[in-house]
Amino acid sequence: MQQTTAFIKGFQKTIKALIKHTQTLYLSDEVPWVIGYSGGKDSTAILQLMWYAISELPKKKHIKPIYVISTDTLVENPIVALWVEKSLKVMKQAAIEQDLPITPHRLIPEVPDRFWVNLIGRGYPAPRPKFRWCTNRLKINPSNNFINNVIRQNGQVILLLGTRKAESVVRAANMEKHEKTSSRKQFSTNASLPNSWIYTPIADWTNDDVWMYITQVKNPWGHDNKALLNMYQGATADGECPLVVDTSTPSCGDSRFGCYVCTMVEQDKSMHAMIQNDEEKEWMLPLMLLRNEWLDIKEDRKHRDFRRMNGKLKVFSGRLVHGPYKQNYREQILGAVLKAQIAVQKNGPAEVKNLELISFEDLEEIRRIWVMEKHEIEDNLPQIYERIMKKNYPGKCLDDNQVFQAEDIAFLKEICKNDDLHHFQLIRELLDLEQQHRTMARRAGLYESLDNTLLRNAFTNAEEAEAFALRRQAALDEVRGETDSIPKENLVLFS
Repeated sequence: MQQTTAFIKGFQKTIKALIKHTQTLYLSDEVPWVIGYSGGKDSTAILQLMWYAISELPKKKHIKPIYVISTDTLVENPIVALWVEKSLKVMKQAAIEQDLPITPHRLIPEVPDRFWVNLIGRGYPAPRPKFRWCTNRLKINPSNNFINNVIRQNGQVILLLGTRKAESVVRAANMEKHEKTSSRKQFSTNASLPNSWIYTPIADWTNDDVWMYITQVKNPWGHDNKALLNMYQGATADGECPLVVDTSTPSCGDSRFGCYVCTMVEQDKSMHAMIQNDEEKEWMLPLMLLRNEWLDIKEDRKHRDFRRMNGKLKVFSGRLVHGPYKQNYREQILGAVLKAQIAVQKNGPAEVKNLELISFEDLEEIRRIWVMEKHEIEDNLPQIYERIMKKNYPGKCLDDNQVFQAEDIAFLKEICKNDDLHHFQLIRELLDLEQQHRTMARRAGLYESLDNTLLRNAFTNAEEAEAFALRRQAALDEVRGETDSIPKENLVLFS
């Protein structure tokens, strides 16, 4: 082990001083604390420090609540997710038995924010650095919603995070900047959450400092820190997935353990190493293949609509920017997820026999989006589910008034079969819009919806759309060039 920096004055003396300091901060006001816990080494270290600090205080000095929050994206590495879930259960029981003001909470994204709902349902392409749509929905929103609720009830909140300056130069600069601008001593400002401050007790620790502490000091809620070390040793480079409260925090993909669907990195090194180093973890192979074969595709234009989500055309660098995944590809991905779920449940250990990669709630929301928002009136999701899962789909009919039967859809496809599905999709949407508005007294919005549908389907293929978009872009550039020479006071004529 390398020479540590935090414990130069002595291990026991340093820990004792830090616990004393944490006690002083806890007793300094009545502002509740929220601790971000990911189950990794850094968050385990700060939670241990806090736990010991509070447990050594007299019961009468337990003056305010401490919330331990852990965000499960529902697409986490299953081994880590199971570790965290078990840890939270043990933690909850230990806090009750030790009569401590500590309550753990497992947070999950709202159904509309979940990964598969957005990717398979809405057709969002797999996340990329320039379109990182997942972090806010899966990580930031659940934690911030909880924290904001605490702020509404108490006026303020103090966050305890396991962030460390040794993690990166950028992280160190960020932490030092917020330390200098803070209006409260010992705390950093939180730019993304007003009325909240951040306390980082291990900010100056190195990786070795963290491991020395959690391996030499017994876990106070009864979990096994050696098992945590073994989990880290099962993979490659060090790091962990922190509590994410703003977009400056690295994505899980840059961390030791992250989401198995993450396409923000070239490879899920931790999962790859776990599978490679331990035959008993080969059951996770379908998850890695799901990411590599269906999501991490460098050139996916053929799977995406040439129109954006709102139906508009956009040109960048002389090329049409493609939008959401097409219906056929979304259906294929759904099938791949269900097959991976079957494989994991069949080949995995007892604790994953009931693991759902995609929940019934997710399936129902995806189905609703397909039928009600995307006008895919075939309602194919139950058929896909039943074909792969070999059992009846548990959901009910979406709309008792649905008038389009399977034979109607088949007939419509037959008469449009020579038009590469374009006319079928157009007529399908027009018919469904009329159907949705038929019971309205005033049928408000029908004509606007019909107009938007006709405009969105004005082009039969990407080549036509791109040629038009480039001509339009050239015309706009020419107009802008001409207006550059016009006096500003006369530009109102062209507005």
